[in-house]
Amino acid sequence: MSPMESTSSRWERSNSKRSHQEYSTSSQGSHSNGSFGANLLTIPKQRSSSMTLTHYTGPRRAGEIGSANVSKESFHYIEKKKDERKETIDQTQNNLLVEQSYTLETMLLDHDSLMEKMNNWNFQIFDLVKEMGDQSGRILSQVTYTLFQDTGLFEIFKIPTQEFMNYFRALENGYRDIPYHNRIHATDVLHAVWYLTTRPIPGFQQIHNDNIMESEMEEASGIPPAPVSYISSKSCPIVDDSYGCLASNIPALELMALYVAAAMHDYDHPGRTNAFLVATNAPQAVLYNDRSVLENHHAASAWNLFLSRPEYNFLSNLDHVEFKRFRFLVIEAILATDLKKHFDFLAEFNAKVNDINSNGIEWSNENDRLLACQICIKLADINGPAKTRELHLKWTEGIVNEFYEQGDEEASLGLPISPFMDRSSPQLAKLQESFITHIVGPLCNSYNAAGLLPGQWIDEEEEDAESTEDDDGTQLESDDEEMEDDLILKAQRKKGRRIFCQLIHHLSENHKIWKKVIEEEEKNKTEGAKLLTEISSLPQADEIQVIEEADEDDERQLGEDKTC
Repeated sequence: MSPMESTSSRWERSNSKRSHQEYSTSSQGSHSNGSFGANLLTIPKQRSSSMTLTHYTGPRRAGEIGSANVSKESFHYIEKKKDERKETIDQTQNNLLVEQSYTLETMLLDHDSLMEKMNNWNFQIFDLVKEMGDQSGRILSQVTYTLFQDTGLFEIFKIPTQEFMNYFRALENGYRDIPYHNRIHATDVLHAVWYLTTRPIPGFQQIHNDNIMESEMEEASGIPPAPVSYISSKSCPIVDDSYGCLASNIPALELMALYVAAAMHDYDHPGRTNAFLVATNAPQAVLYNDRSVLENHHAASAWNLFLSRPEYNFLSNLDHVEFKRFRFLVIEAILATDLKKHFDFLAEFNAKVNDINSNGIEWSNENDRLLACQICIKLADINGPAKTRELHLKWTEGIVNEFYEQGDEEASLGLPISPFMDRSSPQLAKLQESFITHIVGPLCNSYNAAGLLPGQWIDEEEEDAESTEDDDGTQLESDDEEMEDDLILKAQRKKGRRIFCQLIHHLSENHKIWKKVIEEEEKNKTEGAKLLTEISSLPQADEIQVIEEADEDDERQLGEDKTC
C-alpha cells in the first residue's frame, strides 16, 4: 500500500465528520432580494490551527462529496443525525445571535482611532492585533464596519447594522488560525482595496459620467434608469484638482462588492495550495473539477453562509437586480485572485491600458470597471512586498511557515515536496526575489502605467534633496534585460513635477535587499565550496599515516648507514 493510500489527513468538510463543530441550519423564510434554502452551509466556530484536509486516492466513503457510491443507508443515517442535532443547533445559533446583539456597541473600536491607523498604506495591522488582545478575533468585522462608515455605504444602501455585524462576525469566525491565510490577511487585503480606491491619485481624471451610464442602461433594458451613487472617503476628501480617486469613477455598488469580496476572499482557507488539493484528490478539487479549487470554495462557502440565515442579510434593501449584480461582482473578484490566472489577467489589462491602439479604461463600460477592480484586488492580495521592510518580513514569515507545513505533509504522503516548501532547504530570498520579479513587479508596473496608484506630486526642487533615492525607488533591478524592461517604473513628470508612490518605493527597496541577500548567499556558497575543495586536496588520515611510516623507515635506514 502506498503512503498516500494509507494516509487519511483530513479536510473533513462533509456532514458525516467534522474536526471543528459546525452548525447546519434550516431556517425558514426568504430574503427580500431572493429566497434562501435550508442547510445551505454550516456555520463554523473558530478554527484551530491544525490542518483538517481530507485527501482521497481510492474510492470515497458513501455519503461524502463527490462519492460515486452513495448508499441509501448512509444517506438516511446522515439525515437522522442531522434531525437529532437540529434542535440543539438552532438553540446554539440563537444564543450566538443574542450575544452579538447584546455586544454590538461594545465590540466596535473607536472609529477615529482606527481610522488614524488605517490612513497609512503601511497599516500596522500586527500592532492592532496586539492592541486588541483577546478581541483580535474580531478584527475583520471591526475594520469592515469602520470602512463602510468612512465611505457612507451604510447610508447609501440602507444597510442594517445588526445584520451587517452578524454576518461579518460569522465570516471572520470561519477563517482558520493558520500562519498566513487567516482573518488578519483578509483584513489587510480589505484595507488595501479601500486604500487603493479612495486615496488621492496624482493626475487621475475624475468623472461622474452618469448620463452616459444611465443612457446605456436605458437602451439595454428599456427600463428608466435609477440614479447611480458614488462614494467618497470622509477621512480623505479630494480637494486638489490635480488629484483624483478611483471611487469617483466606480459606482458605489461595485465598490461595495469589491470590499465584501476582499473580506470573503480566503474564507475557510485550509493552508494548502490548489496544486496540493488536486494532487491529493481533496473533495473540493473533485467538486470544482480541479479548477480554481480554493477560490471557488471561498466564494461558494461565504455566500452559503450569507444565505443560511435571514439574520445575516445586510443586503435586504437591495432590489433583485442590484443583488444579482452585486453577487456576480463579488464572485468575479474572488475568482480573480487565483494566481494560476495571473498572467491572463495581466495580459488583458495591459492590452487595455498600455496598448497604443487602445483607448484605455472606459469608465462608462462596466466590463472595463470590473477588470480594474479585479486587478485592484489582485494587487491587494499580494501587497506584502510593497510594504515597509518590517511588515514585508512579517507577512513573509507567515507564508513560509504555511508552505513548510504543506511541505511536511507532502513528505509524509510520499509526494515530492513543492518548490520553496522544504524546511530543511530554506530558500527565502529566492522565493521573495522571484515573486517580486515575476508576479508583483509586473503587476505594479502595469497598474502604475495606467495611472491608478495613489501617490503625491513632488516638486523638482524637492527631488534634488532626495537624489539619494534611486529615481523614487521606481526602478527594480534585474540581471535579465527583458525582465528589467518590464520592471522599470519610470518617474512620471508634468510641469516640473514628478510623482512619488510609496508603494513602488517599498517594492523597489525590498527587491534590491533580496537580490543582495542572494548575492551574499551565492558568495558564501562559492567560498564554502572553495574551502571544501582545499580541504579535500589535503592528505587524508590514511595518507598521513603512510607518510609518517615512510619517514620512520628513512630515518632508520639513515641510522644504519651511519653505523656502518
